[in-house]
Amino acid sequence: MTSTPSRSAARQASLSSRKSPPVTVHLRKMYVDCRYGQLHLHTAFPSNGGFDERTPLVCCHPGPLSGKVFRALLADLGQERSVYAPDLPGCGESDAPETPPSVADYAAAIGDLLDTLRLRQVDLLGYQTGSLAAVELALARPEQVRRVILAGVPVFDARERESYNARPWPAKAREDGSHLVEEWQRVRRSRGASASLNRIGEDLAAALRGGDTAAWLPAAAANYPAGERLPLLRQPTLVLRARDEFWDMTGRTDALLRESRRVDLERHNGGLFDTGAADVARYTREFLDR
Repeated sequence: MTSTPSRSAARQASLSSRKSPPVTVHLRKMYVDCRYGQLHLHTAFPSNGGFDERTPLVCCHPGPLSGKVFRALLADLGQERSVYAPDLPGCGESDAPETPPSVADYAAAIGDLLDTLRLRQVDLLGYQTGSLAAVELALARPEQVRRVILAGVPVFDARERESYNARPWPAKAREDGSHLVEEWQRVRRSRGASASLNRIGEDLAAALRGGDTAAWLPAAAANYPAGERLPLLRQPTLVLRARDEFWDMTGRTDALLRESRRVDLERHNGGLFDTGAADVARYTREFLDR
């Protein structure tokens, strides 16, 4: 005798056979309060939720840019998790402190963001000078920060630090406007030969918008005691090394980080989060979701 499935069972089978609706990534901007005023924030989250399904990711940008540098990454990783990319104090649309902050001060402002959003646990991704803010936040909140990704780590030696302090960047304004050409050329070298003129222009505009505060994060990073602080990091860490201006410096993390793995992305240069965003997203997923 052949049994006939009940109406309820047939309905469940019909529902399970239907395809899940495609996930839409919601890209938003918002402001939150921090110790220096308001912090501007770029966010991404999936249409099916995602807030508690996977650990949220917080991204720390390089100076003098803003969280906008992660826009392609947010659109990709936002398919399955919440991603937050704040403009660090004095960068982008965030309020600036009254005096130049240390790397730890930048990290503390991001800590204010975590408290405001009530994020119980997060993963961190730091890019170039922003990677050091990620390190400091992980050191300050070891129970709250689960894993860390560092893309390009400015581990300055004494000679490089002296060279930076003798001629800091972005270039300060001059009466004849020569600083504009100098900064354009610096950005072009930093971004690499494949960078579009539009992207170089955006980076130059970010530096001009920041005024005197634009150099604060690079200066804090150049004078950061990376050799003392990085060995204290205990979270599992992924280091991504692109062929950018910090290639050699990033290689120094091998001797400093205990729980780390390094991946060399030799096909990518200073435009890692533009042309290389898909590769960054792939390695990020592999590292965070295992």
